[in-house]
Amino acid sequence: MATNDPYPGAQAVTRAIGLLKAFTDAQPEWGLGELAQAAGLNKTTTFRLLAALESEGLIARNPQTDAYRLGPEAIVLGGRALRANGLRAVSRAELEALAQETGETATLEVLTDSDALILDEVLSRHMIGGTPSIGTRWPAHTTSTGKAILAALPDDLLNAALPRRLPTPTDKSIADRETLRAEVAKVRRQGYAVASEELEPGFVAIGAPVHDHNGQVIAAISVGGPKNRMPADRIAEIAALVKAAAERISKQLGHKP
Repeated sequence: MATNDPYPGAQAVTRAIGLLKAFTDAQPEWGLGELAQAAGLNKTTTFRLLAALESEGLIARNPQTDAYRLGPEAIVLGGRALRANGLRAVSRAELEALAQETGETATLEVLTDSDALILDEVLSRHMIGGTPSIGTRWPAHTTSTGKAILAALPDDLLNAALPRRLPTPTDKSIADRETLRAEVAKVRRQGYAVASEELEPGFVAIGAPVHDHNGQVIAAISVGGPKNRMPADRIAEIAALVKAAAERISKQLGHKP
């Protein structure tokens, strides 16, 4: 039977990757039927793909529930990806210094679709200050890092990077593109972004962009913590520290302002 697929097997690979991506912090396990429905596949195809992934250790089954979850080889691959990331290696010392100096959690994040993805972080020294969340994705426009990266995009790419409807995790989240454009213009002027209770009530973060050797913004770093430890009169002080750290990381990546 003839096929229009120039790369035989590519569809199966794409579908298998889609199944792996379906496993999230909010949905760490799936039953076969539920996963098939979420992926838009029939149960037979889903079962065959899961069996192949399970044989390679990328998927495992819970012996008590027979539900599927990510397997040990997925953890191994994730660890290798982190270790191979030059941006993460270059940024690590600066994140540690920021967390030490401010007492709050410092993160390195990149833009993935319309989300800000946490690539690395150093936790606050306070008991109340955050939990490990490397690999977590948040709507970019609700985070300081996301806004710092979005501000570097020209308007056409900015519009393309955003979902049709902006998610609003809190009542302080930016809900429309016109307001976001005004916020982006402000970030461009001051060189840093602030997200005050836009992602989570009581949480404030300040982010600044990281540039590569071509001058492109490829990531952003931030410092975030509870609002009572990051009041308005502390924003400028922390912003200066975050901007300086971002500039040092950029310099190590070959950026020349």
